[in-house]
Amino acid sequence: MVGRPYIPATITVHLGAPDSNAENVTVNFADYIKNVASSEIYPTWPENAIRANIYAQISYALNRVYTEWYRSRGYDFDITNSTAFDQSFVRNRDIFENISQIVDEIFNDYIRRQGNLEPLFAAFCDGREVTCDGLSQWGSVDLANAGYTPYEILTNYYGNDIELVRDAPVQNISESYPGELLRLGSSGQEVRNIQTQLNRISKDYPSIPKISATDGVFGVQTENAVREFQRIFNLTPDGIIGKATWYKIKYIYVAVANLAELNSEGIRIEDIPKQFVSDIRLGNSGDPVRVLQYYLAFIAAYNNAVSAPAIDGTFGQATLASVREFQSAYGLPQTGVVDETTWDKLSEVYLGIIQSNPPEFLSNVPVPYPGTPLVLGSSGEAVRVLQERLDFISGFFENIEYVEPSGYYGEQTVNAVNSFLRDVGLPEKGIVGPGAWKLIEDTYFNLQSGDQKTSGQNPGYTVN
Repeated sequence: MVGRPYIPATITVHLGAPDSNAENVTVNFADYIKNVASSEIYPTWPENAIRANIYAQISYALNRVYTEWYRSRGYDFDITNSTAFDQSFVRNRDIFENISQIVDEIFNDYIRRQGNLEPLFAAFCDGREVTCDGLSQWGSVDLANAGYTPYEILTNYYGNDIELVRDAPVQNISESYPGELLRLGSSGQEVRNIQTQLNRISKDYPSIPKISATDGVFGVQTENAVREFQRIFNLTPDGIIGKATWYKIKYIYVAVANLAELNSEGIRIEDIPKQFVSDIRLGNSGDPVRVLQYYLAFIAAYNNAVSAPAIDGTFGQATLASVREFQSAYGLPQTGVVDETTWDKLSEVYLGIIQSNPPEFLSNVPVPYPGTPLVLGSSGEAVRVLQERLDFISGFFENIEYVEPSGYYGEQTVNAVNSFLRDVGLPEKGIVGPGAWKLIEDTYFNLQSGDQKTSGQNPGYTVN
């Protein structure tokens, strides 16, 4: 699940409520969306309203597939057609021609939060008989008639920090369980995914020891964390990950991180596997560009010769300049193209910084003001540091709102900044300039007292 989402070639629909004895049908994903759209909305609606609703329906279904919402619970399907749980699907129904054409155009586009990986759990309701926190179907018609674009309709309901992922690749999706036991001595991306998920789960279940390095190597720390997880959730505590433990970890991870909710805390972009796939160059877009930009922004925090590009998934002029600066700083040809040699050097430099500065490094040393104000829409390592400082401070002052360290300066960060500014008697502008940055740093270090662990949580090492 921790990885780039794909559009499934097919999706399996349960024709009833989850626990009902109903039949399962497996259909082409685009045909499924055409059926849902023809069942949920009217073909006579304004096109912008139709498109907005279809984006929501695609994203909703992809979230169910990506989080393995039903399969992690032991079901043999991806989604139901019960509107009490999911969205409508009527087998063999007629499909409206204009809806079919629109779906063919956009079926592999979906919504996500900026900085997150998982497709947005794009909840929606009709807006007349039933209201909800997500998109109002009839409300979208009113907005379309008022001249709103599909994206503007979506931001009206889901917030300004969403983005549309275009032309996601289509492939056959199999269950995530790797098919073999993971145990002491195992290694690979599957182990790294489990380590990441267990560390997040341990925030809510602090008796699970932290795994100090999510390096994809199944060592004693990982074994201890797995055993404690199994003990808590009534599985055989053998420290071995079979299918039952794999899906229970996934089920609990999705639950604690709210990945299948509108208020998902998100899977961070740095959790994507970092292997080189192909050259990345000016004009490219998507997740590989985001990972590249994350590398560059992180390295820029330690090397003034490299500028930090925005982490927006688009390889524009700013990213091109940053790549050339990196290549120059590390003795590579300044082509501006990220080939395998440049990618390997990026990975080497990034990992070198991580290895020479342990995870708690930024928690124990002052970080200089990044040079430009941090505002709504900012992103990068400086934003993440700011959020981590505010997160820590909020544990001491109940008036200061919590913010999840995501590296993206969204509304949650604005609210946290304003609550801090309010608490110290400054105007609530939602902006962090040099003065506010210093105040936050000073407050943080006045409160900071070493390694921060949840009460009762050990660091994951075996005690002899």
